[in-house]
Amino acid sequence: MNTVNIKQLFRQYKIMVLLIAIALIWAFFSWKTEGGFVTPRNLSNLLRQMSITGILACGMVLVIIAGEIDLSVGSMLGLLGGVAAVLNVTHHLPLPLNLLLVLLMGLGLGLFNGYLTAYMRIPSFIVGLGGMLAFRGILLGVTGGLTIAPVSSDLVYLGQGYLPPQFGIVLGIGLFILALGLSWRQRSNRLQHGLPVPPVWRDTVRVLLIGAVLLAFVRTLNTYDGIPVPVLLLLALLGLFSYITSQTVFGRRIYSVGSNMEATRLSGVNVQAVKLWVFGIMGMMCALAGLVNTARLAAGSPSAGNMGELDAIAACFIGGTSMRGGSGTVYGALIGALVMASLDNGMSMLDVDTYWQMIVKGSILMLAVWVDVSTRSSR
Repeated sequence: MNTVNIKQLFRQYKIMVLLIAIALIWAFFSWKTEGGFVTPRNLSNLLRQMSITGILACGMVLVIIAGEIDLSVGSMLGLLGGVAAVLNVTHHLPLPLNLLLVLLMGLGLGLFNGYLTAYMRIPSFIVGLGGMLAFRGILLGVTGGLTIAPVSSDLVYLGQGYLPPQFGIVLGIGLFILALGLSWRQRSNRLQHGLPVPPVWRDTVRVLLIGAVLLAFVRTLNTYDGIPVPVLLLLALLGLFSYITSQTVFGRRIYSVGSNMEATRLSGVNVQAVKLWVFGIMGMMCALAGLVNTARLAAGSPSAGNMGELDAIAACFIGGTSMRGGSGTVYGALIGALVMASLDNGMSMLDVDTYWQMIVKGSILMLAVWVDVSTRSSR
């Protein structure tokens, strides 16, 4: 088999390769920790750690698909999480009002970044770099450089709460029924439009695999305390963003803008508005991640979100999002986030020095970009 064929196979089965890589990572850390890595308690903690990067990745994947980048998301996460802590601890705002204000603030900051990029024509790299410094400075001013604590128990529940086991079982059954319904609908649509339909056994095996994964997921987490609330939130975002990118006109326009912006503009699409709202969505994801991070720490920290933008960008690239824009998936970005979280968690359990952790993560990011460039150059 020549190099071109290997590249084509890798491009076609990239997600499968990532899942195999995760299995190998888990097997290695399980071996080195004598099974401690795959205990229900540690897996629950791993998924909670992943949720913050995953929430950021849901927004970042849209930004990168649209052909842009946002380096300010870590600082924006810290700022919005700090604002949530101040509103909770100092002003004692009710949780719903706190959530609404922080989400609106995130939307506003995201739209501001989008306006500078789309309408003022400032490169998104520069806008993000400026925001990284400015938002971190505002955070230090808002918090006075001090940790804001303790936040209320209802806010803490967002980051540390668990879904009762019986509700977890209901959720697992519901997701399996949804997967079954979507598979049947896809076959029906292909038949209706005269398109080739895969063999029944293939769809059956796929649905059964999904069911097996859901069963293992629910049983493992219920063995500890249940499904963590941040993980539940991440699952909801996965469904929402997958629907937006694959089933809506706005989602198709995001891909079109990233693939060929000039052709998209000439076809009558308002390219500037698409980019504006992509950054607005990114801002809301920063707000959501900031709230979960503050709830998880039970405090607003002036250092929160440090390097968060790099983890989110790395998750997208590892998950198959093209650095050139126009290509990528939300579920791929979340698998990339799981890779990053698994490495962080496993190396921390082995007491690997911080500098080695940074070297490993940086090397994996460069490897992911190299794979993207090399596989696409073979087309």
